[in-house]
Parts: sequence; C-alpha cells; structure tokens
Amino acid sequence: MNDDAFRTIETSNPAISADGLTFVTVKSRALRRRADVTLYVPPSALVVPDLPVVVLLHGVYGSHWAWALKGRAHLTAARLMAEGALPPVALLMPSDGLWGDGSGYVAHADHDAERWIVDEMPKLAQDVIASCSERSPLLVAGLSMGGFGALRLAGKYPRRIAAAAALSAVTNASQFDALIEENRTGWRKHVADIDVLSALTGAQAPLPPLRIDCGLDDAYLEANRSLHRELRRAGIAHDYAEARGGHDWDYWTTALEHTLRFFGEALHATEDKT
Repeated sequence: MNDDAFRTIETSNPAISADGLTFVTVKSRALRRRADVTLYVPPSALVVPDLPVVVLLHGVYGSHWAWALKGRAHLTAARLMAEGALPPVALLMPSDGLWGDGSGYVAHADHDAERWIVDEMPKLAQDVIASCSERSPLLVAGLSMGGFGALRLAGKYPRRIAAAAALSAVTNASQFDALIEENRTGWRKHVADIDVLSALTGAQAPLPPLRIDCGLDDAYLEANRSLHRELRRAGIAHDYAEARGGHDWDYWTTALEHTLRFFGEALHATEDKT
C-alpha cells in the first residue's frame, strides 16, 4: 500500500509572474459543481469588438493555473500580441472539471466536462469580458489530455470552433488507462468521445484549421504520427510538426508559441474574408 498522502502533486513555478492574470470561480451547471478558470486579457483587448476567445486545456493531474504558471501562456500571448503575430484575444484557461486524475473533457454520467468547455467558456467570456460577444470566435488548444479534448471538440463542433490545436495529444481514450487511477466507467462511449480520428472524420461540417505537434522523445509520438497519416489518407487538411523534446513543460512552452501563431494566422484569414 502506498503511504504517501497524495498520489500526485503539481506546483506552480514561482519564477513566472502572475501579473495580469484573473482567477474566477463559478458554479457550473454542466459540471454540477464549482470550477475555476484563469483568465488573461491585456488592456488593449478590452476595446476590441467581438474579441476572440482562446481556450487552453491542461493535461491530467493539472488544473486551471497550469498553462499560465507552468507554461507562461499569458506571457507568450502578450509578447505575440505586442509583435502583431497574434491579434488581441482573451485567454481562458479552465480546469477540466477536476474528476479523478483527469476528466478527458468528455461527458460523464453525473457531469458534462465537454459542455463546460464548448458551451460555458464562451458564456463566461461574455459575462466577465466586456469586449466578448456571441460573435467572438472560439479557438481551442490543449496538451496531452487537453489535446485529446481540443481535437475531439473540433470534430464534434466544427461550426463553433474557429481553429484547434493539439500538443502531444492523447489520441484515444484507452491511453488514459495508464495515466489515471480511476476507471472510465461512466464516461460517454460514443466513438467520437473515445477516438480523435473518429471525431474528425465524422465531422458533420467542414473542419476548422487544425494543428498537431509532438516531441521526438514523447511517448505519444507514434500515436500522433499515426493520426497524422490517417488524416492525410482521409483528405483532412492539417498542420503537423515534430521537434526535439518530450512530454513536458519545456516542450509545451515552446510549442505554444507556434500554436498561437497558427491561431493568429487563422484569425487573420477570417478577417480577410469579411
């Protein structure tokens, strides 16, 4: 028997500044409990109409603060906005619902972590950020479990998500079995809730721009390569990249810059069409 008080412990990096971050706790109808979200909105974005909303999804064992206080997400976004590589956006970094070691961002028997992201994050943005509206584009990215969530949501809600990206993604729910202490009894079992490829190939509308990347030393590299090959066979357009690194914050912190630049390109392309 393991006598440790806690199975896992995740701590923030005190060297990363929290300046400009806002922490919000809400009572979520989808989750049927309280939940936390970290927000970053630079002052210049407060006057932008229909401000785009970028949602960053964390991995197993993590929570709402991980992307900012382990991955420097707000600092990277601020720099790219200042450079013009990313137009003004609101950065929302929610918890996953805090079920067990990780919810998978799917619907469970007693709560819906998927609806928490795709329905309630845009509504929260509208409630707490004056420049966000029902017309604000929604872009979703995530690492590991969050990558599983981001790609699945793009496949299931292609009309609502303007772009999606996955870093070191889990590609099939079965991969969670080696990560989480709990079993997946009660998780929704529809094929689009289990398998990323099935969610994307089963999309009922044209898919938004997609980006997938993975480190060369990552345990999920072959799974991501396989997803890349199958998407190409299916004729599904996407950006794919590999780089040095593993399944860790050193890799994700660097890869996030490429993800946000990709989102900037997607938003600029949308502007050019209007």
